[in-house]
Amino acid sequence: MYLDALRQKVIFHNSVDVWIATCGEKDVQWTNPSGYKKFIAYLLKNNLNLKAFNLCAHEAGATEEEKTKFAQTLAETKDDPNSQTYTVKLTDSALKVIRSYTF
Repeated sequence: MYLDALRQKVIFHNSVDVWIATCGEKDVQWTNPSGYKKFIAYLLKNNLNLKAFNLCAHEAGATEEEKTKFAQTLAETKDDPNSQTYTVKLTDSALKVIRSYTF
């Protein structure tokens, strides 16, 4: 499982990586910014403990063009809380909320 593999590395992750892992588990394309915004809105609505995090495009992975472009697109609408990036602590309860998200 993508989220479990991500969690094994470190317990805190940025929301873009969590989004990508969630999409991987559900076999859904992750490159749609509006999908990410709906995902973040869901996490915020479900009171997941998210901390704002400024993710620079180069931190998203300069060798991964799609990921960099995705981060840049999100940054264009930074005033929208659903387009921001956050740190997410991947606890058991957080994973339950994340995995309950429906596309």
